[in-house]
Amino acid sequence: MSGFSRRNVFYMRELFLLYRENAKVQPLVAQIGWSHNLVILQRCADSLEREFYLRATRRYGWSKNVLIHQIDNQAYQKSLLGQTNFDQALTPALRGQAKLALKDEYSFDFLELGQLHSERELERALISRVEDFLREMGGMFTFMGSQFRLEVEGDEYFIDLLLFHRRLRSLVAIELKIGRFLPEFVGKMQFYLAALDDQVRQSDENPSIGIILCKDKKRMIVEYALRDARKPIGVATYAITRELPEDLQGQLPSASVISRLLRSL
Repeated sequence: MSGFSRRNVFYMRELFLLYRENAKVQPLVAQIGWSHNLVILQRCADSLEREFYLRATRRYGWSKNVLIHQIDNQAYQKSLLGQTNFDQALTPALRGQAKLALKDEYSFDFLELGQLHSERELERALISRVEDFLREMGGMFTFMGSQFRLEVEGDEYFIDLLLFHRRLRSLVAIELKIGRFLPEFVGKMQFYLAALDDQVRQSDENPSIGIILCKDKKRMIVEYALRDARKPIGVATYAITRELPEDLQGQLPSASVISRLLRSL
């Protein structure tokens, strides 16, 4: 073979030296494009972070630009920091994938919204940019509807957004909150999930999952609120910035825990 530039030859050497002794990652490198490999090589310094993006690119079919967006938006860190009760509410076969399907914070910098907005304005803005919204959610979601109607004993209830996660085969209910997380949000979400499982979920689908999406949260309050909840629920925040708060940088799980999670991708 011939025609490689000097720079590409050096990249090939660097790629070989980086992965030659990592039998777990080597097959992943061969399953994504060269340009994707270069992006991961140049932008990710940590071995587990590289493995995350290799697996996610293969699984979700990310384009080069989407991969760059996910790295710039710190998808790896935000996925590992997610606050959920999935360990007690989901089966072992679903836990790992479910955890990686939920980020701790979502960046909606593609929305033309000011800092002051209503929940309805946020919902409409997300629907108007639904492709960008689903991409930020992680790539395996399909849109089922907004203000999704449920009826229980003659009373009507409306879920802000309803998605479906194709790999988990689960309905995902999203409640939008423009303020700080409050413990009572969990009770309302459990009610929605119970109704979805009883009225909407198909027989071959897994239990419905809830995401409470707030502007802000206190992590200990979230932990207490989720501790005894029986339905699978995650609590996340949204922002229009890309930076992970400094006080969360040191809270990532251990390397062994991260490795176990990545095997579900």
